[in-house]
Amino acid sequence: MMITGQTISMSDRLARHLQKEAQAQHNNSEFTEEQKKTIGKIATCLELRSAALQSTQSQEEFKLEDLKKLEPILKNILTYNKEFPFDVQPVPLRRILAPGEEENLEFEEDEEEGGAGAGSPDSFPARVPGTLLPRLPSEPGMTLLTIRIEKIGLKDAGQCIDPYITVSVKDLNGIDLTPVQDTPVASRKEDTYVHFNVDIELQKHVEKLTKGAAIFFEFKHYKPKKRFTSTKCFAFMEMDEIKPGPIVIELYKKPTDFKRKKLQLLTKKPLYLHLHQTLHKE
Repeated sequence: MMITGQTISMSDRLARHLQKEAQAQHNNSEFTEEQKKTIGKIATCLELRSAALQSTQSQEEFKLEDLKKLEPILKNILTYNKEFPFDVQPVPLRRILAPGEEENLEFEEDEEEGGAGAGSPDSFPARVPGTLLPRLPSEPGMTLLTIRIEKIGLKDAGQCIDPYITVSVKDLNGIDLTPVQDTPVASRKEDTYVHFNVDIELQKHVEKLTKGAAIFFEFKHYKPKKRFTSTKCFAFMEMDEIKPGPIVIELYKKPTDFKRKKLQLLTKKPLYLHLHQTLHKE
């Protein structure tokens, strides 16, 4: 079967439409909360399939046969009451922006906007869970990577509302090599740090990553004045930095530059993303 960019684009668009429906307010939707949760899970599966289609490896993490299992669920969404066939979660509740839309909305906005979230509690209440995926099965001679996101240093950490981090693996052209994952909302804020203490399981064996690939971490937070979730900054880790133990990486100004051609440091202050890597090899 020949995979085209049009096939991938259609999958992405359908996922986006389903996500919007899943996140619609009760008064504007004909679906129950349980049905919207199922729709959100279908959207997550479509994203996994899109990532699999873009993968250069012959082994796909989310196969066409898996996708076909979703068809009867979507057709009978109003009466479907069985357990969902895949262990996935809907994306976190947030406004979903098309590529470039966020930057347009914030074009004239001062990044150091004061007062947003000032006085908010140091610990965050329990929120919608993230879209973290379990560790892949081990293979002889192959290495799996667990990245613990410990904390991120920001001078206005206390003002960030509902912050979380989106983790993706991109090739040199900015194409996804694995499914994108979102952490849950941060566990707490303390001084100039937002703490996460959450493990990310890389969804591809390290040896199977293409040359020049990088792991991206996008820090996002909610802006009540704009009523959408914004990317504040990002960081990335290249393949030669994959080694067991702690690592701190620099933060860069948005928009996220997946091709790594126009990088600009967020601050001259010693504030970084703090990670800890664990390698698993059979």
